Amino acid sequence: MKTPRVTVPSLRNQKARGEKIAMLTAYDATFARLLDEAGVDILLVGDSGGMVSAGYENTLPVTMEEMLFWCRAVARGAKRAQIVGDMPFMSYQVSIEQGLTNAGRLMKEGGCHAVKLEGGAIHAELVQRLVSCGIPVMGHIGLLPQSVHQQGGFKVQGREVGGNKRLLEDALALQAAGAYAIVIEGVPAPIATEISAALTVPTIGIGAGPGCDGQVLVINDLLGMDEAFQPKFVRRFETLAGKIRSAVGDYVTEVRNGTFPNADESFGLTSSAAPALALAEATPYASATKK
Repeated sequence: MKTPRVTVPSLRNQKARGEKIAMLTAYDATFARLLDEAGVDILLVGDSGGMVSAGYENTLPVTMEEMLFWCRAVARGAKRAQIVGDMPFMSYQVSIEQGLTNAGRLMKEGGCHAVKLEGGAIHAELVQRLVSCGIPVMGHIGLLPQSVHQQGGFKVQGREVGGNKRLLEDALALQAAGAYAIVIEGVPAPIATEISAALTVPTIGIGAGPGCDGQVLVINDLLGMDEAFQPKFVRRFETLAGKIRSAVGDYVTEVRNGTFPNADESFGLTSSAAPALALAEATPYASATKK
């Protein structure tokens, strides 16, 4: 029997039941399939792919075309999880019309079920318009990677005087505009807990403590793919960097010493193919190539 797709209503029901939501990033079909089979509720095709897949310093250079490529790949790999596509930097900030057009592309061309955009009350009108067009929107408040230069780096938000009030107002504005869930990033745990309790829609935390309705991590961080990167909020559930280097090192050694591939990993000829090979050697073309 086909497993039901995770939907906007089912995520709201998870919050109502007190059942935590598990979200991870994905950028290709293979990881999408594996994470989907493992039971992840939401696959976020994040603009973080610009850093972990494309090697950019931050998320700002990511284009719509790159996002569409990653979204299509993830959509091919996942059968159950909800697929959320990030709206990249300057794909929605210029105008409401620009935001509508690009969100529509993520749905129509990228195969997404929802879009995510950064910012609070300032984008409430856009959120309302998107939702009215049938495009589910996930909000994102707190530390905003697309505002890295304005916020002075990847720094915890909400610690300043009145910071908790501002974040709560942003969250409530997004909810009122129709956002079905809100990511809270880089916020002190008590503030994130307060916001989660005040909202009827689910909150997804990253660096925001255990009081959110769900959690999200970048899959590369969860798997320990970059040994030099380990912020406070990341737990490495595996350390694949060393294992990958070791496996590839073994491959390189065996290729160079001639032990890979062996006879069991090679194809032989059938008895009926041998005469055909001999005949091919005798053709004028084969003879000409030997001259």
